[in-house]
Amino acid sequence: MTKQAHANIDTDKYPHINRGLDGIIAFSSTKSAIDGEKGELNYAGYNIDTLAENASFEEVAFLLWNDRLPKADELEELNKQLRAERDLPEPVLEYIRTTDKNAEPMSVLRTATSMLADFDDEATDNSPEANMRKSIRMTARMPAIIAAFSRVRDGKEIVAPLKEGSIAYDFLYMLNGERPGEKAEKVMDICLILHAEHGMNASTFVCRAICSTESEIYSGVTGACGSLKGPLHGGANTAVMNMLLNLDKDADVEAFIRERLAERKKVMGFGHRVYRTIDPRAKHLQKMSKQLAEETDTVYLYEWSDKIQQVMKDEKNIDPNVDFFSATVYYSMGIKPDLFTCIFAMSRVTGWTAHFMEQAENNRLIRPRQLYVGEKNQPWTPIEKR
Repeated sequence: MTKQAHANIDTDKYPHINRGLDGIIAFSSTKSAIDGEKGELNYAGYNIDTLAENASFEEVAFLLWNDRLPKADELEELNKQLRAERDLPEPVLEYIRTTDKNAEPMSVLRTATSMLADFDDEATDNSPEANMRKSIRMTARMPAIIAAFSRVRDGKEIVAPLKEGSIAYDFLYMLNGERPGEKAEKVMDICLILHAEHGMNASTFVCRAICSTESEIYSGVTGACGSLKGPLHGGANTAVMNMLLNLDKDADVEAFIRERLAERKKVMGFGHRVYRTIDPRAKHLQKMSKQLAEETDTVYLYEWSDKIQQVMKDEKNIDPNVDFFSATVYYSMGIKPDLFTCIFAMSRVTGWTAHFMEQAENNRLIRPRQLYVGEKNQPWTPIEKR
């Protein structure tokens, strides 16, 4: 049967076929709630606006893992554990040093994350207590993996993690080799909060499916990284930034976008599978994008982004998603575009592990059915007559 035949399945005969699992509810969860019509996002009962304006990323991690905000002593203990687990095993560092310097950063992150299991005595322990400790370890170590590969491919020495400061602070320190200012740390912290969790997206579904087989949590996060690596899921902000960087500074960006639309070419960073209005995370990123552009003499990038947003609203009536303004935010902070999805992952690991642990609490093997649309019981033809 041809691909076209697959696309033209009789939906009257098979009304229960949902391509991409549209509208299918496979799980119940306490981790996040999305109202696509209102443009509202909650993490474990807390509106994303409330968290972006008040919380730290570490508090959000605790919230996703425990369904409540931490008390002062609990947050202090979590920070202590996260700081103690930042060092990478030497074989993982050696892999980062010796792998192809032209490798995709997400490929390196996926492989190095998988390797972490080999040096964890609790790797195959699926008890709730062990899964929590492993979640903390991966959250602590993924920033070190990303920063180390970024420096190695640029011919720089790896910067060892600090035993102090927030995850955002330590990541920027390891990445740039110098301690970040308070404002840079705050921007990175908010970015991590905004990317931490987002319902039953593709990578989270993969993570829960892996958990359902009673595999271990490193496999779940490794699989999620592989899913996020796909351009339809986690690569949109890189595509946005590359599009902007390929324009001349005197370009007519409005004409450029209208031409793309006339040629039916996709403009990345717009529209969402769930939201019917602006992505609530995009509002925070747009504000930061403007501030950073003014501080880094890249106002033209923000102005282009703002103009593109207007054209897309006028022509297609679609709004930006989280990826659109995160591109210029990260770029204005000096982060290379091909690292953007990795930063997404180092935040989303908290959501992935929260869902893994939730799945494990009341597990059932995930086994959807397929509709077979091929031929049946065909006669055998000897090979010399085919």
